[in-house]
Amino acid sequence: MRAKILKLVVTVSLFAVLIFWVFNSIEKEFVNAAKERIIEISSLISSSIPEKNIQDWLEDMNIKYPDVQVIYIKGLEEYGEIPKYFYQSPKSADLFSKLKTMDFFDYGIESTVYEETYFHEDILKIDNNQYFTAFVPVLEPEYGMVTGSLVLLHDASGILKTIRTIWGFALLLIGVVFIVSFITSFMRDPTLGFTILIVFIIVGTFIAYPLYEAFKLTIFQNGEFSLDVWKKVLTTKNYSLALWGSIKLGMLTATTSTIIGFLFAFSLTRMKLKGKKFFATMATLPVISPPFSLTLSIILLFGNNGLITRRLLGLTSFDIYGLDGLVIVQTMGMFPIAFLVLSGVLEAIDSTLEEASMNMQASRWKVFTTVTLPLSFPGIASSWLLVFSNSMADFANPLILSGKYKVLSVEAYLEVTGMHRLQNGAALSILLLIPTLVAFLIQRYWVNRKTYVTVTGKPSARIVEIASKPVKIFLITMMGIISAFLIGLYSTIVAGCFVKNWGIDYSFTLENITEALSRARDALIDTTTLAAVATPIAGILAMVVAMIIVRKKFPGKKPLQLLVLMPFAIPGTLVGISYIIAFNKPPLLLVGTGAIIVINYIIRELPVGVESGVATLKQIDPAIEEAAQSLGADSPTVFRTIVLPLIRPAFISSLSYTFVRSMTAVSAVIFLISARWYHITILIYNFSENLRFGLASVLATTLIVIILAVFGLMRLLVKKSSYMEKTIISG
Repeated sequence: MRAKILKLVVTVSLFAVLIFWVFNSIEKEFVNAAKERIIEISSLISSSIPEKNIQDWLEDMNIKYPDVQVIYIKGLEEYGEIPKYFYQSPKSADLFSKLKTMDFFDYGIESTVYEETYFHEDILKIDNNQYFTAFVPVLEPEYGMVTGSLVLLHDASGILKTIRTIWGFALLLIGVVFIVSFITSFMRDPTLGFTILIVFIIVGTFIAYPLYEAFKLTIFQNGEFSLDVWKKVLTTKNYSLALWGSIKLGMLTATTSTIIGFLFAFSLTRMKLKGKKFFATMATLPVISPPFSLTLSIILLFGNNGLITRRLLGLTSFDIYGLDGLVIVQTMGMFPIAFLVLSGVLEAIDSTLEEASMNMQASRWKVFTTVTLPLSFPGIASSWLLVFSNSMADFANPLILSGKYKVLSVEAYLEVTGMHRLQNGAALSILLLIPTLVAFLIQRYWVNRKTYVTVTGKPSARIVEIASKPVKIFLITMMGIISAFLIGLYSTIVAGCFVKNWGIDYSFTLENITEALSRARDALIDTTTLAAVATPIAGILAMVVAMIIVRKKFPGKKPLQLLVLMPFAIPGTLVGISYIIAFNKPPLLLVGTGAIIVINYIIRELPVGVESGVATLKQIDPAIEEAAQSLGADSPTVFRTIVLPLIRPAFISSLSYTFVRSMTAVSAVIFLISARWYHITILIYNFSENLRFGLASVLATTLIVIILAVFGLMRLLVKKSSYMEKTIISG
């Protein structure tokens, strides 16, 4: 142990000395370059002094060089002249009066008399501000004689900030060297240690750091600490109503979506029935469409001038706007989230216990309530949490359909985009984190109380169908009703492609298709490319994080879990704001690039894959992995050959969800798109906002077709694990 400690100390010390030498050299080179630049700017200013209208010239210099305070001294006392002083601003005059008391002032003026530029090496501190000071001679253009002096105070804050950044990187590098040396010296499995380190870096950089920047925005005004934003947010009745409205909507949507998701998942994984592919398609179709497409369908069918309510039924007082309409459209749009999670969990349940219960004459209902349902609790809790968080953060559907009903996400969005009050919008968005964190803690407490291991590595038994005939009829009927409703909604979108002006002129046309596809070609390519890049990265990262959380013990595990799940509740507006603030400056200058959009996709959808992986891993006996490790397999081999095949349903769910959410993202992406990288959903939203429903329908339909094609390809490329291939028999 002493030898390891000594080796660690020596290694880190040597690297620290080397890093200090390198970064000290970098600092010197940077300071010299900055000094040369300051002298160059000072000379340019000096050479531009006019004979007349000096005050106008000073105002122009203030616009051209806002970080430089200029004082022009016309005439020299050394030549027996009476100097005239010209100040750029009252601030310049005040700074000059204090500068005259400095020891180096006379030397600087004397240097200009001898036609020399004097740069004061030390930083001048005046009134909590820091400056570099330069004295430059003013030469008469024709004969080159000195006619005055120019005193320039260059703001040093930017240069000092860069120097601090340089040394911050040096300290960070020393810290990395220490961590790497510690892992290689003291950890039994260095690969695992490096994996945990990389996960912490990713989470810290792309979740914690942007959140910190967003929070800092709410407590600082004009560079000074202030809680005025939070006082306004917490005391405004309108915001309080919006917060309760979001919680109420989230709870209702999460409950109804989880029930419907479980209904579909149970029917398709634990029952023998015809049309499984059809119902599975219906259960995943809503999640692949733009988040506001179902809302538009609801309005076109059931709105004030809807096809059904007004044209067919003649209703004039029917109101779909508000809480009821939001619950319907969010449930239809979000129950696939619950289905994707629950289907993987239910498929992974070994039916040995169910079969044993049936053999002991337990009723079907008893088997369901005492065996199947408890084993599904991790997935149910995770599904409820996922839907609740998505409902809380959703702004596209409420923005169109909420009417007078207020939700916090819409208020935050309007504060940012409508009122241009970034601080208020960030504060309201941060406020949405509270209910999600409460839900997360409750879910963790409930799930961690019990053990849900069902996959033990033993040969799995065939699944016993526990649903009776009346129950099967009821479940199939419910799935049929929901599927028919969804078909009606999506048929409206497809029909909109061929309608000239929905609600006014229902005549047939093909012009929408040609115009929409020609205008959206680049956006379609950009959207598909970025989603394709993000999907595999997010899927693999999610499974790695899930395995670390479930199987490994290490310091900082709980904070890591909390940070990974943070994107559940972070509204897209807050993500967009925080990413723009955090990544619009060195060292991570990502704004305007495709990388920031890909990173946003990965981080935003990471919790879904992690929760799905965690729920599935809780059902897998760790003895399988321990057996492989006892035979000499390292962590990467165990993960690749044992864990990943067993959690393949969760992995597929993660890939599917990441891709479709990337293709249909709106709220965060609207802040991150650029002239180079655009997004198809933003174009759909713009068409809808401009009442070009035909063009919006064409693009929404095209998007759905692309995603369905990718889904089909994914099912062909990724086959299910052998333990998932079970034959359903009647009990």
